[in-house]
Amino acid sequence: MLRMLTALIALSLLAACDEVAAPAPAPAPVINAVAPETPDELRTPDQAARAFAQVVRRVEPVAERVCRERTTGVDCDFRILVDDRPRLPPNAYQTLDENGRPIIAFTVALIADARNEDELAFVMSHEAAHHIRGHIARQKQNAAVGAEIFAGLASITGGGAGAVEAAQRIGASVGARTYSKDFELEADELGTIVTARAGYDPLRGAQFFNRIPDPGDRFLGTHPPNAQRLEIVRQTASRL
Repeated sequence: MLRMLTALIALSLLAACDEVAAPAPAPAPVINAVAPETPDELRTPDQAARAFAQVVRRVEPVAERVCRERTTGVDCDFRILVDDRPRLPPNAYQTLDENGRPIIAFTVALIADARNEDELAFVMSHEAAHHIRGHIARQKQNAAVGAEIFAGLASITGGGAGAVEAAQRIGASVGARTYSKDFELEADELGTIVTARAGYDPLRGAQFFNRIPDPGDRFLGTHPPNAQRLEIVRQTASRL
């Protein structure tokens, strides 16, 4: 944690540069924000870095508590990282390290683009929810099932080894996407709960949906329409 926070202090310098350094190694009490809130206004790089560090301190322990409450035999020790590779677009993602420890990574661009701490908190909580709901394992399982089905169809229709292999790749892609929209909505729902328990406003945090491109309702798309995601947040928040 100390190494991470030290890196965050340098984030204000990284965010202000065109080129950045090499990639970084891969209910809680309400604390007054380090940087003053400036609603709906972009922060300076220094304010963004301090706001991110503050959000990590408040959201991480709550996410870990919710993880332990809702899972059994799951590693709930989140590691929050800043992905400072050059020219990456605003993004956050959840993955696992080689030991199965959950990682939540933010690009510098996303941290700089966030308009308030509620948005950072909601995104962090959403990514934590992906791990708590076991979405990586479920996506792999869906991909394996899709690969098996498509390969079987190719074999039945007389396809050779090359055709079967190609069908496996296509099936894995289709299988991985089949329930990805549901996974996003599940993460939005649980992310809303984590955000609120950490003392942030999930409705205000989810307003970043109004600034990102709307994926619509495409067949085999990976994300649901933004309006549907906002509605899930509203419904969940109203029940809290």
